[in-house]
Amino acid sequence: MNFLWPQFLWLLAAVPLLVLLYVWLLRRKKKLALRYASLSIVREAMGVRQSVRRHIPPALFLLAMVAMLIAAARPMAVVVLPSNQQTIILAMDVSGSMRAADVQPNRLVAAQEAAKAFLKDLPRHVKVGIVAFAGSANVAQLPTTNREDLVQAIDSFQLQRATATGNAIVVSLATLFPDAGIDIANFGPNGSSSSNSNSRTRGVPLDQAGKPPPKEFTPVAPGSYTSAAIIMLTDGQRTTGVDPLDAAKVAAERGVRVYTVGIGTVDGETIGFEGWSMRVRLDEETLKAIANKTQAEYYYAGTAADLTKVYNTLSSRLTVEKKETEISALFALGAAVLALLSAGLSLLWFNRIL
Repeated sequence: MNFLWPQFLWLLAAVPLLVLLYVWLLRRKKKLALRYASLSIVREAMGVRQSVRRHIPPALFLLAMVAMLIAAARPMAVVVLPSNQQTIILAMDVSGSMRAADVQPNRLVAAQEAAKAFLKDLPRHVKVGIVAFAGSANVAQLPTTNREDLVQAIDSFQLQRATATGNAIVVSLATLFPDAGIDIANFGPNGSSSSNSNSRTRGVPLDQAGKPPPKEFTPVAPGSYTSAAIIMLTDGQRTTGVDPLDAAKVAAERGVRVYTVGIGTVDGETIGFEGWSMRVRLDEETLKAIANKTQAEYYYAGTAADLTKVYNTLSSRLTVEKKETEISALFALGAAVLALLSAGLSLLWFNRIL
């Protein structure tokens, strides 16, 4: 614990003086009491228990004074507090490779069940949005606190061909910043990012006509935007769309962390569907690079149980955090309680306040 105003701690030097003053007053009262001839009768009436009681209210009041002086110095301590991340986007892979059964019963079902368990662990005030991606990425559910709508969106996933992990990040960012002009059209045909100047020369899309142009954006430090986060679950093998590392760069410039969850086995599995077959395996290298670029973390989920555990870890990570916080109010509250208790006991036992 440290203090914002440590100079006020010098006031604690008055505490020993108060103790000495109290002892002096007791001795003074004792000398005055010697004048009474019936002193022995008074002592017998008080007894040991009564003698101890008379010191308890002053001792409590002294502790209250100490707590108030510490509060005046504005103490700071590292405490666990609710995180200010209020919106989480779940970007979930619904490509054909999620049909693989190396995670039982298959990758998609395991991901759906783990995602629903994750929602149960989140505080109700945290908004969650769902982005489903395969060859393209679409918003399955806008950010909401309605868990029933989110579960319904997760249960309605349909497998599609191809995998566009970069598109998933871009659409997630566009959902978090709807007025920022983030669009897949701002990326070149090969999936790389286009400059702002080039995007201006292409003109204004018809659906954007009449709307004010997006404000000039100044990049921020990666991971500095703590009001939202993206969790992307996939086997990580991009086959089309925006380069995921370019999309991760845009997320990093916005300060948004992209946590990646790799599902499946590293060796992969051969799957077949409607007369075709392909080898699907986990692309950990890309997922780790996305997480590193955005100051987030990569999690590996090789089984359904691992996947649930990963989501539980993310829930804890995204909803609480340790931070240095001023705790002057706690000391002030403690001082008030001690002072009231001191006065209350003094009135109860001696019909006076101290």
